Amino acid sequence: MVLTPSVPEPISADPPTSAENPLLTQSWLDLAFLHWAVDPADVAPLLPAGTVPDLHDGATYVGLVAFRMHRVGWFRLPGIPYLGTFPETNVRLYSVDAHGRRGVVFRSLDASRLIPVAVARGAFRLPYQWSRMSIRHSDDSGSGDTVTYTSARRWPGPRGVASRIVVRVGERVEEPDDFEHFLTARWGMHNTFFGRQMFLPNAHPRWPLYRADLIECDEDLIAAAGLPQPVGDPVSVLYSPGVPVRFGRPARPGGIPTP
Repeated sequence: MVLTPSVPEPISADPPTSAENPLLTQSWLDLAFLHWAVDPADVAPLLPAGTVPDLHDGATYVGLVAFRMHRVGWFRLPGIPYLGTFPETNVRLYSVDAHGRRGVVFRSLDASRLIPVAVARGAFRLPYQWSRMSIRHSDDSGSGDTVTYTSARRWPGPRGVASRIVVRVGERVEEPDDFEHFLTARWGMHNTFFGRQMFLPNAHPRWPLYRADLIECDEDLIAAAGLPQPVGDPVSVLYSPGVPVRFGRPARPGGIPTP
């Protein structure tokens, strides 16, 4: 059966819900957003049942997002300093469901803490991978902050899957356009949990976004995630110092949040 979604919700820099009683809290820091256009026909088979590729001007995108997860916490409890803080790099796609909710679908999430990786894989069925990772800031050239993200996959593998991303942070994006909001302001995650469709909403302040120059990108995470290897430079490269994030309760298939 072909899914016919309702009209997608508007693209917005602000979350549609506040997640005042969060299931999870965390901060996403030092983010590099790299995006390439990808054929919707290549994306559609990789999405959970009940979703289709989300399009912007007829195209969809694959995102390679490297950042530092900071102090993941449950409910309103303080975030965990060590186990809840680690580098992460994810490969993500853009989805919309029959209720018009725009979201992301993670094809892989590399992280440097084994226990959070094991919990996320076992309890939430998320495709986390344990990797050796680092994030390093430098200003050796005197031309601005340069951030280097590295990862090398350890478990469950296959080993040899790695990435090295180097960006130089540029000027502030004072007025992000509709496309930049489409790529970064995603207010939920689509996933399949024990055979059932799940939508996990999130909320955070508006992204502070900066232009970024891509100095180096040597990666095979995207191909390992089942997508064609990108050809050419990304169509968008952005950087953000980060935001605090709250995840709300997952929505039932009918779109009603759980209590």
